[in-house]
Amino acid sequence: MFHLQTLELVHWDYCQRVNLPLDASIITIAGPNGSGKTTLLDAMRTLLGLKCSQPRDFKTYARHAGANVAWLRAVVDNSPHTRQTSSRPFARRLLYSDQVTLACRIDRNGGDWQRRYMAVEGDVSIEQLSERPDKELQVMGVEAWGRMLSDAGLSPAIAKVLSLEQGQTDRLCEYSPRELLRLVFDVFGDQEVLNHYDSAREHQQQLGREMQQAEKELDHSKAQLAELQNKVSNYQRWQHLVQERERLATEVLPVLAWHGQRQKLTQQLREHHRQRHQSVVAKAERAQKNAELLALLEARSRAETEEARLLQERDSAATQRDSTRDVERPLEDLAKRETELLALVDKGTDADQLNQHLSELRAQEEVQQDKHHELLQKRKHLAQEIKGLEGQKAPPFPEDARRLRQRLQVAGVGHHFLAEVVEVSNEHWRAAIEGVLRPLRWMVLLDKASDLGKADDIASAERYRHYTVAPGEVVPAAEPNSLLAQVRFDAKLPRWLIQQLQNLRCVETPAAGRQTPGNWITPQAYSFDGRGARSMWVEPREHQFGAAALQTQRDALERDLRRLDDELGPITQTLLRLKRQIDDCKRALQGHSAAEELARRSDEFATARQALPGAKQARISAALRWQTLDKAYVEAKAFHQRTDSQYRSLEVTLRQRFAEADRLAAELLQRRKQLTAEVDGSQQRRRQIPAAWRTPVVLQELVTKYNNDTQARLRLEAVDVDLAEDTWEKDSTVQERYQRMEATVREQGASLDDHKIKNLQAATAVFNARESYIEVLRSTVRRYRNNIRELGALAGVDVAADLPVLENDDTVLAQAGLRVNFNFDGKGSIGLNDGEASGGQQVIKSLILLVGLLKDEDSASGGFVFIDEPFAHLDVRNIQLVGHFLRSTQAQYVLTTPITHNLEVFEPAEITLVTSKKPRDQRWAPPIAVAKRRGKPNLTAGQ
Repeated sequence: MFHLQTLELVHWDYCQRVNLPLDASIITIAGPNGSGKTTLLDAMRTLLGLKCSQPRDFKTYARHAGANVAWLRAVVDNSPHTRQTSSRPFARRLLYSDQVTLACRIDRNGGDWQRRYMAVEGDVSIEQLSERPDKELQVMGVEAWGRMLSDAGLSPAIAKVLSLEQGQTDRLCEYSPRELLRLVFDVFGDQEVLNHYDSAREHQQQLGREMQQAEKELDHSKAQLAELQNKVSNYQRWQHLVQERERLATEVLPVLAWHGQRQKLTQQLREHHRQRHQSVVAKAERAQKNAELLALLEARSRAETEEARLLQERDSAATQRDSTRDVERPLEDLAKRETELLALVDKGTDADQLNQHLSELRAQEEVQQDKHHELLQKRKHLAQEIKGLEGQKAPPFPEDARRLRQRLQVAGVGHHFLAEVVEVSNEHWRAAIEGVLRPLRWMVLLDKASDLGKADDIASAERYRHYTVAPGEVVPAAEPNSLLAQVRFDAKLPRWLIQQLQNLRCVETPAAGRQTPGNWITPQAYSFDGRGARSMWVEPREHQFGAAALQTQRDALERDLRRLDDELGPITQTLLRLKRQIDDCKRALQGHSAAEELARRSDEFATARQALPGAKQARISAALRWQTLDKAYVEAKAFHQRTDSQYRSLEVTLRQRFAEADRLAAELLQRRKQLTAEVDGSQQRRRQIPAAWRTPVVLQELVTKYNNDTQARLRLEAVDVDLAEDTWEKDSTVQERYQRMEATVREQGASLDDHKIKNLQAATAVFNARESYIEVLRSTVRRYRNNIRELGALAGVDVAADLPVLENDDTVLAQAGLRVNFNFDGKGSIGLNDGEASGGQQVIKSLILLVGLLKDEDSASGGFVFIDEPFAHLDVRNIQLVGHFLRSTQAQYVLTTPITHNLEVFEPAEITLVTSKKPRDQRWAPPIAVAKRRGKPNLTAGQ
């Protein structure tokens, strides 16, 4: 390694121009604090391309001078390291003179400062360097300068040592064994082997990094490929949806709409044909019903004629009966008179007996009089009822129903009673209908549901015992064998009532009903439900539904009236007879003789006795004939009413059917025109649809997939929503980018495989280089161990170093370390930084380790070292020890020390440079004084 001989500073900090000799082994820079000692060291560091002491840098010193250019120049020896070799430090730079000038020019470049380095043969002044062009001087930057100095022996490791901060002289002894081993090898190791190992390892690491990078790039590309694949899938999905939307809008919807309309038209045509068939059947049925209506009309006419005939004959029989009664009654009266007179004759003239008999007669008269009065009252009531039915269309309402209706009408509640809306369609089942509906005949059917509250209040106040219901449902078509089919309603009914009548089956006899499942009823109102069977017979006088019920009530009242008349006749006769007897008794009491009257009227009484049996027999015959004719008349009248009701009902039904048939015929005609137009429109749309779109196979596929045009329209809406709301990839180049990325991934995969192969090959090369490196490392450690042992002997310190365990493994090598132990004054072994050494011993340990790095194999002299204040905090004895050690190593040292009263710090120095503080009023610092020790030869090459 080269040594420093002179140092020149121009415009460095506050030094205007300084030229200092350094051709000695130990140079001490002394001065007070702040006088520029570290400034000189930083100048040497800057000249060698090293970092200044923190926090300073070269720009700070150049800026303080206030000039545009600053120079640092040093003359170093370029002599061979030993006498046995001719190798010069700067031979690689083709500098073969014994002296080489190293210079650093610091220029102001705008607002910044820039360093330029140069090396030339011989001792060349700054003025001469300034005159030469940069191309001739081969100006270098910091990195190239560092490489050149490294080739000259200033390795990066020594550069680190030279950059030690103030007060850090003992820093080397603080190194860990591993750091110390690395430092030793960096200084002493075979550079070629080290470079080869580093190159191989760097190559492997580079390949490893490249492989990792390739893996990252492959993973990144795969991620991009996956992202592109998702985009491709998204694009394909978007494209599919767009195509589906277009197909749905242009093909599927029109075709399915036409297909659906065609199917509807087919169904409508079938329905139209069915309705036409029903119309034909209805016409035939109407003709049959017309024939039935004519037959009923003829039957009604015959029944009316028969009723009139029987009425005439019955009236004639009644006249004959009355005439025979008129003939019989005088004869019977004479017979009774004879019997009364005989009774009076038997009683004689006894007044007591006559009075007693008179009392008995009066008592009998009173009883008969009561009966006669009672029957007259009943007859009067019946006559009033019959008179009340005149001009009525329906039987009268009961009193509670009349009161409720009045209040409902006052409250404005529209309603009907069930009895008002019922019409018996088949008189054969009137008794059954009257019996089933009797409990419900006065049920109130409201017109509006909103009136239910008012109706409830009124019915509750009236304590009305029948139901009040809201508007119900229209009565549907009834099953033929149900009781609902035998009755007609002119208003809506509650569902439960409709269901009750629908479930009640009509049977002719109870025996037939027992064979019928469910509820049933006979024409005589004998009914069965789940609880059992019972009779629901209602007397004809109590019938309520329809005009026939009114006539039935009138007939029943007339029969009752005739029965009362028949009862009144005998009672009247009895009263007349009793009155005559009473009159006779009264006359007998007055002296009238019954015997005289018997004698006077004996012929009359005898004639009456003879004629009375014949007259009675004639009356009885006439009465029997009248009864027969009356019964026949009643039956004929009932048959006439029944046929008239059937005729009227069938007439109403036919009238409705005729109206319905006419309406249906008009609708069929209109529907036929509409269907014809729709069929023409369907045919026109069919011609607009391509034939390939409406083949049976295609239509079946569309129907299978979409069912109908409504589902297809919903699918189109869903597709529109998906296209509008989701995020879609619409760039058509994404597929091409995916293919390119797929090819890139394949290429990167192949490249990664190639990197793996190369990495295995590099690992083999590293293994071989590591073997060589380990051999050199072992040799280097042994050499360094010898150096520090020799230096320790010079310093009077026993130094021992343990050789590290070295194996061909990077992990083992990375953990390997150089453990050094020191023994001062036989006090025991201490390590590098175990805290047991004194301050001076720490300095000596660091100096031994440091100078050991500078020793050559064949010479005790080493390179140069900058040590900033090595004697800080040392006592006199330790200063002497350190000074003795420095002199014994014969290396070049540049030391700094403050001005102190301890002169021992100057004892080792051959040259002492004394710095002074810059006065406040001066621009430049005072000149640096130079003191040389006499009798000390200069350090020259080869010395």
